[in-house]
Amino acid sequence: MAQAHIARRTLWFIGGLATSLIGIPALALITSVGEDGIDARRLHDDPYNITGAKISIGQVEIGRPPMFGLDKTAPENFAVRLSQVFFQDEPASANDYVDGHASNVASVMISTDKSLTGVAPGARLYSAAAGFMPGNGQPLECLASQTVALQNGDDVRAINFSFGESLLRDPRPDARLDGNALLTQCIDWSANIHNVLYVIAGNQGRGGIPIPTDNFNGMNVSNSRQIDGEFIKVDVSNLGSEPEVVIGRLPELESNVGARRSITLVAPGTGIEMFNPDGTTTRSTGTSFAAPHVTAAVALIQEFGDRQLRNESPNWSLDSRQSEVSKVILLNSADKIEDEGDGLNLGMRRTIIDQRNRNWLESDAYTNPAIPLDAELGTGHLNAFRAYQQFSGGQWKASDPIAAIGWDYDQVGLTNDAPAYRDYVFNTPLAANSYLSVTLAWNRQVTLSDRNGNELFDVDETFIDGGLNNLDLYLMPADATDTSDRIWSSVSAVDSTEHIFYQIPATGRYKLRVVYRNQANEPIQSYALAWWGVPSR
Repeated sequence: MAQAHIARRTLWFIGGLATSLIGIPALALITSVGEDGIDARRLHDDPYNITGAKISIGQVEIGRPPMFGLDKTAPENFAVRLSQVFFQDEPASANDYVDGHASNVASVMISTDKSLTGVAPGARLYSAAAGFMPGNGQPLECLASQTVALQNGDDVRAINFSFGESLLRDPRPDARLDGNALLTQCIDWSANIHNVLYVIAGNQGRGGIPIPTDNFNGMNVSNSRQIDGEFIKVDVSNLGSEPEVVIGRLPELESNVGARRSITLVAPGTGIEMFNPDGTTTRSTGTSFAAPHVTAAVALIQEFGDRQLRNESPNWSLDSRQSEVSKVILLNSADKIEDEGDGLNLGMRRTIIDQRNRNWLESDAYTNPAIPLDAELGTGHLNAFRAYQQFSGGQWKASDPIAAIGWDYDQVGLTNDAPAYRDYVFNTPLAANSYLSVTLAWNRQVTLSDRNGNELFDVDETFIDGGLNNLDLYLMPADATDTSDRIWSSVSAVDSTEHIFYQIPATGRYKLRVVYRNQANEPIQSYALAWWGVPSR
């Protein structure tokens, strides 16, 4: 099928409003990548020199970007060079399925142009076109996802989804966003099997492309717009996770079943200038263009992590490559409330606000321990430089006192091989009136019904939802022994993420406790934990 065919048929399936915006000021990609956006350009330069070099990331869409040496448009676009392109599970044919939307998204991630530099210009990008299917396209979209995940010797650190599927096309009777659409299950299965972080354009709410935003193991991204030159507000073009009115259908149809929120993070997505297949530029808006900022940010922190491994740095291990670790690093380092210069707000760059101008401290996620994520803000706004700072704190095990900033990857369980809880005791008192940010994440279990035993997904196969074990997170005095003595907690019964953002009431010694609360599948559960506190001076 030719490029023109695919271009006419992708309008309902791209993640956001991917139309040119004529009436807004020119906003180069460099703005969203710079300090007014996600502050990634600082990492590109000395002394950090982090560009995502040698890190593989992926992209799955209905179409694909052009590739130099294969497609006739590619020689016109020297700034966006891909490592390989595919159609479903086969190498792509010349000039087929080349698509402007996919090209735009790719340029956000890897453009090497000096004025329109991508987030991770040194990263390797693998892209697969799933193609347009008049009916249920999820099996072939899963196949394309698996193809990308297996590239670079099964070492692709993150995969971008700037498209989705409509509930109206889902073949299940009374289809809902309950995590059990085939494509959603595929995402969660692949995250576990291939150790890859899926980053999804976060569209729910008004009808369109909500599948697979009901995933557990990936990240869903909403898009921010600029106010006074800085990306600080969730854009009105977002399709939120909690619609109030949806004409012609019940609001619940386009939001996750139950209390589980969909958005985990905000990133720039409004008025982003990007490259077309022929090297010309366009400006567009949508979650389609927010998600690749996050995907490419994974490449940045993973390049730094691999550098630490090569240097045999202390407090570092191969756990740094776990997809759950990348997830908690990005979520825990997100901007919420601008720091006033004293460091008590963790050095955050900006105050991020939702569509009604409410900040994170005005959200139910801040006041209710059962709600870890704000409906529109998630944990806040992506800040790549702060993610680097969070990651560079290093890995600290619960067996020893922990530094004020750090992360870990470990297990809790109900057997002799893993304890029911782990305590992380800070090695120094935390400062009164400072904020402490902590994020815990773990994966839902999904298994493949592998009919032919080849350990690969085939288009006639399905998945089995193994359920989500329930973990809880507590902030406690260092000498407390029971969670009833907690100072604060995050205890959602439905999410695969727990998040604490809490103001320390008094200078003192504190600890974090990760608890295996309820079992749904395996008696041992792996998890990632990241924290950022302020030691007393």
